[in-house]
Amino acid sequence: MFSKASSAMASIPCSRVRTASCAWMDLRQQLCKKSLFYGLVTYLWRPFKILQAGTRALGVTPFTCSISSTTSSLQIELVPCLKDNYAYLLHDVDTGTVGVVDPSEAMPIIDALNRKNRNLTYILNTHHHYDHTGGNAELKARYGAKVIGSSLDKDRIPGIDIALQDGDKWMFAGHEVVVMDTPGHTKGHISYYLPGCGAIFTGDTLFSLSCGKLFEGTPEQMLASLDKIVSLPDDTNIYCGHEYTLSNSKFALSIEPKNTALQSYAARVAQLRSKGAPTIPTALKLEKACNPFLRTSSTEIRRSLKIPDTASSRSIGSHSPSEG
Repeated sequence: MFSKASSAMASIPCSRVRTASCAWMDLRQQLCKKSLFYGLVTYLWRPFKILQAGTRALGVTPFTCSISSTTSSLQIELVPCLKDNYAYLLHDVDTGTVGVVDPSEAMPIIDALNRKNRNLTYILNTHHHYDHTGGNAELKARYGAKVIGSSLDKDRIPGIDIALQDGDKWMFAGHEVVVMDTPGHTKGHISYYLPGCGAIFTGDTLFSLSCGKLFEGTPEQMLASLDKIVSLPDDTNIYCGHEYTLSNSKFALSIEPKNTALQSYAARVAQLRSKGAPTIPTALKLEKACNPFLRTSSTEIRRSLKIPDTASSRSIGSHSPSEG
């Protein structure tokens, strides 16, 4: 929570039956991730830093959101939707203003609001995909909430009222919200950064231990988007659109198995998911230590993908996924 008051985060029932079909889908997803990773490495060269795991804290408390500023009155509540989506309710305790980020469907949001007898003022969408906007129409009709989204997606976001663009600073009940263009997953994808609260809502651009698929964008665009997020303070909490961390951890370990920070985090993720608990929010510091899509200069990752340690960005581009 972003206030002195505490509020319980919703737990996520998530039990999956492992079948041959599921296993095949996991394999296909890993191959897709490796393909995207090659594309990212093609355009990125970051200085490699040796990480001494265990010498400093890398994680965040998974059930509460905390910030260093004690003046913030913003609370954030995770609301599970659909199969693995997360929406987020924002509540300013001083004014009672409530917003929701990426409501996949209306009923979980309505139920969460009813439990605390709250109204809904704003709907914030990171992009136009239905699993992030599916609840817009019903919530807008029920509460009269204003819909906010990217100006590039004004023709694709249902019920949009306020169209924002990169660099815009919008105020939510006195809390500054910085709009960041983060294309790659879609061409109109944006992220909402709240510097006073140390939080960013990344939709389907950055996940814990992974990044979004490229439906409309290019590897260059995705890398530029990830670089924007990586430039934020290390203690920034990341609120993404899906609970993918467990499967992402398996892929990350497959290409960087000696990363002890990753090993520790993967074990914690497995424990949380076995209890049906969310792994989100995650911390940017943790992702920089463990997320392979933010670590394309890692020697171990490059060797796992058979990319020369000394290869430049230009020469890496000659390695295609089919070359293994």
